[in-house]
Amino acid sequence: MPVIIGRRELIAALGGAAAWPLAARAQQVERMRRIGVLMNSTADDAVSQDRLRGFVQGLQELGWTVGRNLQIDYRWGAGNVERYRTFAAELVALAPDILMTVGAPAVEALQRATRTVPIVFATVTDPVGGGLVASLARPGGNTTGFTISEYGLSGKWLELLKEIAPRVMRAAVLRDPALAQGSGQLGAIQSAAPSFGVELRPIDVRDAGDIERAVTAFARGSNGGLIVTQGASSALHRDLLITLAARHQLPAIYPNRPFVIRGGLISYGDVSTDVFRLAAGYVDRILKGEKPADLPVQAPTKYELTINLKTAKALGLDVPASLLARADEVIE
Repeated sequence: MPVIIGRRELIAALGGAAAWPLAARAQQVERMRRIGVLMNSTADDAVSQDRLRGFVQGLQELGWTVGRNLQIDYRWGAGNVERYRTFAAELVALAPDILMTVGAPAVEALQRATRTVPIVFATVTDPVGGGLVASLARPGGNTTGFTISEYGLSGKWLELLKEIAPRVMRAAVLRDPALAQGSGQLGAIQSAAPSFGVELRPIDVRDAGDIERAVTAFARGSNGGLIVTQGASSALHRDLLITLAARHQLPAIYPNRPFVIRGGLISYGDVSTDVFRLAAGYVDRILKGEKPADLPVQAPTKYELTINLKTAKALGLDVPASLLARADEVIE
């Protein structure tokens, strides 16, 4: 005998069925993913904080929200190799889905700690030469990311220093001797030096005392200038380098804009906040299933020239109109 369902019961049944998917979705908790971040500076470094804001904003634009479907654990290496190794082990022990880091020494520490957890790096100058990836097109392994510059850019620093300060005949090149990229950058500057008639003197950037003594000794000569190369040590001693250049009246060129914002003369380099947003894109793709071995290492697509006219005036320099016209930002 057929079962007869009344109109009222049918509506109630249909309404309940329609509610089932909603109830199921309400009960589902979105999977929480975990990122371990190893920075090469200190936690109070304003530039690093700005870069990380770009990284997190990039993730948010791709649907990742801290506290909802994402957790980020931060560690700060401050340019110290032992700290990198300690913090790399700590981050891997937290069982992250992916790791993001800055600079070759930090990448090396993470690779020692894991060969399975994906690693995305930002701001590494020569990942192939440093043995971090097999090639730019096919990095292989568990690591990929973004370079900050090519060595040819280093020769450009000397050219710009000579253009803004034509009297410079001697240039101290401040570099981190622990980095493979330090030698590469110095080599590119040395190749360009004869064209500009500039004598170079390498200065190793290790600690504040060594830097101050070396720059002070160099400044005793005439017609000197400074070239500050890329690296965690130069970023860590950013304010000291700017102070020494001002104290000894040395025209100086720096690898990125934050130096000039804080009083440096001129900089030319990548837009670092953009690189961190790009790194967020790679993190998103890997979390969604792509393999770091299949994601090519990418170079910056934009470089910026920044000039501080107040500093130029304090050094008695007349900045050429042609140089000002090429600047992306002029600070007055």
